[in-house]
Amino acid sequence: MAERTERTERTEQEEIFSQVLRAGRRTYFFDVRSTKADDYYLTVTESKKFTHDDGSFHYQKHKIYLYKEDFTEFNEMLQAATRFILNEKGEEVISERHQKDYKKEETTTEDKTPTSTDSFTDVSFDDI
Repeated sequence: MAERTERTERTEQEEIFSQVLRAGRRTYFFDVRSTKADDYYLTVTESKKFTHDDGSFHYQKHKIYLYKEDFTEFNEMLQAATRFILNEKGEEVISERHQKDYKKEETTTEDKTPTSTDSFTDVSFDDI
């Protein structure tokens, strides 16, 4: 389950307002910052933790900057996209990771023969 925290202290990096959403291996940071002209903008950062075989780990981060002039259209598009997903697929999470009994559909060729290598057990290379 995702966990939200909020911090509204002004920091040395001109961070005005911050919210954190922890969601499994991903953490989302919503930070309001100040420009040199003392206007505000939003940064959204996704941070994802990756663990190496030796037990060490690193974080991969992706960040977007969102300025006031884009808020309305960005919000409209985000709402339209999330509404579409929820209308099409519902709120239930469907993935291999979240459902142990999830089965991938086999892709098939035009003649409906499975493309999986399991179907090629009687191949003879003598004819080649």
